[in-house]
Amino acid sequence: MTTEAQTAEGVRPAYRFYVLAVLVLIYMLNFLDRQIIGILAAPLKAEFGLSDSQFGLLGGIAFASVYSTLAIPLAWLADRYSRVWIMTGALAVWSGFTALCGMAGSFTQLFLCRMGVGVGEAGGVAPAYSLISDYFPPHQRARALAVFAFGIPLGMAAGTLVGGLLAATYGWRTAFIVVGLLGLLVAPLLRLTVRDPKRGGTDAVKTQAQIEALAAAPAGSDKAGKIAAQIMLGIGASALILAALVQFAGLKLGNPLLFVFGGLLAVVIGVSLMVARRTASVVIPKRSFWLLALGAASSSVCGYGVAGWLPLFFMRSFNLTLAQTSWYYSGIALIGGILGIWMGGAIADKLSKRGKGAYPLVPAIAFLISAPCFILAMNSPWLIGLVLPGGGSHSQQLILAFLIFLLPTGLNLAWLGPVSAAVQHLVPSAMRSTASALFLLINNLLGIAVGFFYFGWMSDLLAPRFGDESLRWAIYTGMGFYVLAAVLLFSASRTLKRDWVD
Repeated sequence: MTTEAQTAEGVRPAYRFYVLAVLVLIYMLNFLDRQIIGILAAPLKAEFGLSDSQFGLLGGIAFASVYSTLAIPLAWLADRYSRVWIMTGALAVWSGFTALCGMAGSFTQLFLCRMGVGVGEAGGVAPAYSLISDYFPPHQRARALAVFAFGIPLGMAAGTLVGGLLAATYGWRTAFIVVGLLGLLVAPLLRLTVRDPKRGGTDAVKTQAQIEALAAAPAGSDKAGKIAAQIMLGIGASALILAALVQFAGLKLGNPLLFVFGGLLAVVIGVSLMVARRTASVVIPKRSFWLLALGAASSSVCGYGVAGWLPLFFMRSFNLTLAQTSWYYSGIALIGGILGIWMGGAIADKLSKRGKGAYPLVPAIAFLISAPCFILAMNSPWLIGLVLPGGGSHSQQLILAFLIFLLPTGLNLAWLGPVSAAVQHLVPSAMRSTASALFLLINNLLGIAVGFFYFGWMSDLLAPRFGDESLRWAIYTGMGFYVLAAVLLFSASRTLKRDWVD
């Protein structure tokens, strides 16, 4: 077991904020390495001759399959051993594989390197949620977690700008190698300057009693987790059997590799759930957990998908070069993202004094506003044409689109602080890393894998009719996921008080 530092209540505020700043830097690198592939879409598609659907697999399932599933066992370890050591190792692994992406000689090699990035990043987020929750008291957590989430727009902006400019000047391989080496240089800073605080050190005293009561509970209390694990293991075994029948018995059900991949993925999830069965048994019966996780996942289908495909959309539909797109989209991601994340956390913390339901309610409203704003921003020539004859100049259209894009970009990220804080309060403090990983399993496996692939697949499907504008129409179709997210989070606002753990 790790030797933990003094309670966070005894830590000077300056050090708390230093720790938060370091974690933001790590999260920025996390998203930089994760999202850099979006700005590199054009050169990668040209290098390897990829369709939009293939690129969707590269940016989605290659990363999300291991990132989502391995996060659970790594978070289980983080709830028992040093969170700082686990995050340091994770940072080194994902940075190393990002650098290796720059050496890939084929689509398959790049796919495997992206899986390696996912392996590392699986240990980078849930332990950080737990650390922040032990450094900041409950009434500050949504804001602290919102500040931590600044790493997302910072990483997206840095990945888009630095990756795009490096690729435009020196080639896409140099972009991968440079950002990967950067993470390797930062890893020692995390390990040497950040301490593990006492778990639950900023919580109410009764939380410790809840932890002790849970520890003394009979073995049967992990029943729900065991059942969920057995279901996933059964699905995985069935898929692998079907793969064997397709390959060796001539059963015509499709590509056997798809059954093998899906089967192995289900097996990994099943094993992960078995490892985390105690925490899974606490959250699985809670309706709020499912509503929060599925609501966040629905929004992430658009959030990750649109973020991954907008650079290519700007190049196809706004006629921007790679370098121009790097500056343009990095500005949108940075300004809109930071404003939206901070406002979401601050408003939720303030409104939560009237009721816990404010945590999911704030992002639910934000999502309902996001969808029409995205559509308006993508149609700035039509919009400006309502005022100026001929739709205005190309520069005027770009400026108007930039300003409108800021709004949905911010609103689309407003859930991060409030929903993350709510998930932390569904379990006792000793289970927070694992609970976050279970939440992220659903959010990321659906959000990243489905989102990134969906827009590429839909773009290919619509290409015969819309040509180069197929990506625009693909993004239109995805806006319905925001409406679904809003409905789920509205429902969570009605159940959260019952499931809350102080």
